[in-house]
Amino acid sequence: MRSIPVDQLKPGTKYSKPVYIDGEHLLVPEHVALREKDIERLRKWGIETVLTDGEVVTELSALEQVADTIGNILDQRDSTQNVTGPISLYRHTVTVLDRIFDEIKDNRQINRTELDEAIEKLIEAAQSWPDAMVALVLRAERTEPSPGKSATDCCILSVVVGMSMSLDKLKLQTLGFAAALHDIGMLRVPDSILIKKSDLNIEEIKRVRTHTLHSYRIVSKDLGYPEEIGLIALQHHERWDGKGYPRKLAQKQIALEARIVAVADAFEAMVKERPYRNSMIGYTAVRQLLNDNSRRFDSEILKVFIKAIGIYPIGSFVLLNNGGIGRVVKINRGVPLRPVIKVLIDNEGHKYLRNDGPVVDLLAEKDLFIAKAIDPNNALGASRTI
Repeated sequence: MRSIPVDQLKPGTKYSKPVYIDGEHLLVPEHVALREKDIERLRKWGIETVLTDGEVVTELSALEQVADTIGNILDQRDSTQNVTGPISLYRHTVTVLDRIFDEIKDNRQINRTELDEAIEKLIEAAQSWPDAMVALVLRAERTEPSPGKSATDCCILSVVVGMSMSLDKLKLQTLGFAAALHDIGMLRVPDSILIKKSDLNIEEIKRVRTHTLHSYRIVSKDLGYPEEIGLIALQHHERWDGKGYPRKLAQKQIALEARIVAVADAFEAMVKERPYRNSMIGYTAVRQLLNDNSRRFDSEILKVFIKAIGIYPIGSFVLLNNGGIGRVVKINRGVPLRPVIKVLIDNEGHKYLRNDGPVVDLLAEKDLFIAKAIDPNNALGASRTI
């Protein structure tokens, strides 16, 4: 690995391979932008150099250009309506939550009002733009993994499911806040455990499992939220079969909202980037959930989740049987295997980089069907393999 002086690092820079602090501990994964606070921490810790086998990434891939173009068009459309677009709000929420979580981790005083406003606006956005917000959850290739992003994504997914279950306004608010704050206890788990690439030992597993207790204390005691929000955070790792933690509750002993958060949390964990593996695409994550067989999750909530999110979730990249590549933009609720597709690369290899590709409803186009879901990072290669 080559050494890069910390003084030469710049916010926003991406590298083609992971960047490490000392050859073992990850600073950022490949193709993830450095943040100003990443560099500030290195200086605070007295670290003078970092290591990588990669080079600076100077150009976006074709698929990233498509994603950026779509995002820009969506933001422009919303700005003409004099409202905050979903992408802008999403990014702002992640930024705010990351900063506040850093303050909590460092035992600093936080602005509760700012935290409340960020989560309330996120809940409203998930209700106003459910399709767009779910699509943003799957844009792992364009958004850096972070505690704030995980909280944002889990909140979006949980609220969309809650809406599908016709929860009243108060329950939806409670669910949204609990989903955003459920993993806040992870801030009390040492970084050395959280970024460890190898299997955790028994003591480390026990340490990780204390995070639900920490979440309850932080939410209910330190931050002063209602008891039911803290209890949802406490229970989100309980299992339907009674083999979860911390209290081994089973079935409907577990709060409804905690059962929803459990499904959303598992899905979010499977699709986000981690230091030790590539992200799982939405379709693969859905299939994993369907294989649960009422062990971890309430099967009725799983059914609602699949109905709300789809077999091929909005934002998923898919390969069509004619060799074209598209992205799911709408779910046909009654026929989840035949969603509406925005063509990004057609069957002749033409790339629609200005978001001007045709929209194809697979429910109407009987000759077309999805051959498979694909990882967007491998999408260009996939278009040439069928």
